[in-house]
Amino acid sequence: MNNKLKAVLLAAGLGLAQLTAGAQTAWPAKTIRIIVPFPAGGPTDITARVLGQAIGESLKTPVIVENKAGGHGFIGVGEAAKAPADGYTLMMASIGTMAINPRLHEKIPYDANKDFAPVSLVVTVPIVVVANPRVLPVATLPELVERLKANPGKINFASAGNGGSSHLVPEYFKYRTGTFMTHIPYKGSGPAIGDVVAGQVQLMFDTLLTSTPFVKSGKLRMLGVTTAQRLPQYPDVPTVAEALNMKDFEASSWYALYAPAGTPPDIVKRLSAEVDAALKQPAVAKRLTDLGAIPAGGTPEKLAAFQRLEQDKWGKVIQLAHVKPD
Repeated sequence: MNNKLKAVLLAAGLGLAQLTAGAQTAWPAKTIRIIVPFPAGGPTDITARVLGQAIGESLKTPVIVENKAGGHGFIGVGEAAKAPADGYTLMMASIGTMAINPRLHEKIPYDANKDFAPVSLVVTVPIVVVANPRVLPVATLPELVERLKANPGKINFASAGNGGSSHLVPEYFKYRTGTFMTHIPYKGSGPAIGDVVAGQVQLMFDTLLTSTPFVKSGKLRMLGVTTAQRLPQYPDVPTVAEALNMKDFEASSWYALYAPAGTPPDIVKRLSAEVDAALKQPAVAKRLTDLGAIPAGGTPEKLAAFQRLEQDKWGKVIQLAHVKPD
């Protein structure tokens, strides 16, 4: 092979390499999907759809939400963990899937700290104690505690599934108040709150995100909030801490965006910036706050540190309240 031919082939090879590298960095070039490990209509799903629409418009790329419910969130999270790490499959996860499940279940089909690249904390969501006044005629938290003590096990509370905040917070409430109520787990917040509204279950420690429409319509009564401070939207509703004289009782739910581990750092960084930009849009922020969520944002590193703190917090609650998987 003469030198001229070698030079031509070398140039062609370099050109192909540059073309391939260009194709690899031309993200996004196709539809992005966000896996939600819960049914449609719940808070994780709502958050994913609001954020997905905003990110899609910014990136000029379709962003679709795929609901992969079942198995305490294991099915959807497991699928997301095994997805190609190319920036085209993301996951909107919850406090339950990333902080509580790893400490509640001995065996789960994913490692919350190793199988994912944190992108950004999206929102925190206050948890509220809501009751159906037709089947549970109490107006205050002290009245609720009194009725629970008088009727141990006869009052049911709904949850979005075993191991989520709507399960663990009331378990902690039971421990702190010395009461007992029966846990009725559902496959997502939507079905759970629907049965509370229908009167099939009396009570739920729900996210403000999904309960707000029913509180505003009068179908549910808000007895209290589990945050440290009263909510601006409901200034007359007391916190659990003040109503029951438990100063250290505090809990909030949260939802965050993740990519599979190994996703290129530049894509993760870009996604994180897109989340921040989306949450700063007045229309997006208003839509989330109107539903009861508090926009968060932040770096991947901040989310990783926050996740580990939450795992430690709820791990202690699980031990203290002797919570066991259903």
